[in-house]
Amino acid sequence: MERIQTALQKVREQRGSDQLAEQTFSSCLRLGSEVLWETLPKLNTDPKLLARNRIVTPYRSDMAYVTFDMLRTAVLQQMRQNNWKSVAITSPTPGCGKSVVSLNLAFSLANQKECRTALIDLDLRRPQIAKLLGMKAPPSAESFLKGHAEVEDVFVRYGDNLAIAGNGRPVRFAAELLQSSDTAKTVRLMKQKLDPDILIVDMPPMLSSDDVPAFLPNVDCAILVVAAEMTTARETDICERSLAEKTNVLGVVLNKCRYTPDKYGY
Repeated sequence: MERIQTALQKVREQRGSDQLAEQTFSSCLRLGSEVLWETLPKLNTDPKLLARNRIVTPYRSDMAYVTFDMLRTAVLQQMRQNNWKSVAITSPTPGCGKSVVSLNLAFSLANQKECRTALIDLDLRRPQIAKLLGMKAPPSAESFLKGHAEVEDVFVRYGDNLAIAGNGRPVRFAAELLQSSDTAKTVRLMKQKLDPDILIVDMPPMLSSDDVPAFLPNVDCAILVVAAEMTTARETDICERSLAEKTNVLGVVLNKCRYTPDKYGY
């Protein structure tokens, strides 16, 4: 009996030691990421340019920001409930506005001061994030994904809690790069170094290439953006089913809708 009790005590001590080591490691990672965030170059935005590009949540100059705040709350609640931290945003076809939705969601999340958000443009064939923000000389996503550039070389910081990585050059063989072991390793290191509460990945349209399914194993869930009066029900169904086979479907966003009901005087 005494031997059993001694053995149990050793197990308890070992568990306590393991838990302490894990807590210490997590604290060091968080501290390191906070230092990294402080060193990221600041992103200067032009309110007029953002307004022209329909990015409404940074300055809340257009009442459309309310819709994105509602999306933000729904996304945050569901991701926290499921312990998800990374979400891919895609669409069936080009022109649905997924990059605009990605940016508005990211800036809306940035208004939640306790939430640290990162956004990266991995629409490698037709990158739009840097253009929409007016970034000068944006970095190469290809170089970053291949491990030739560091996180601090590609991300810029808006405020205290939003980091954005644009892409300055299209990538010819995008699907091969997105499903490579180099990309998987880079994404893991990026998550570790930035330690964001939410990582948003702006992805290409699904029906234009095989880029999205190639990358989906690297994220926890996905949002499908469809355009009113443009996206067909069949396209939506095909894409939703395809996403569900590879990852968790967070939801479908209806974009470019011209008709909204007036409620409660708003």
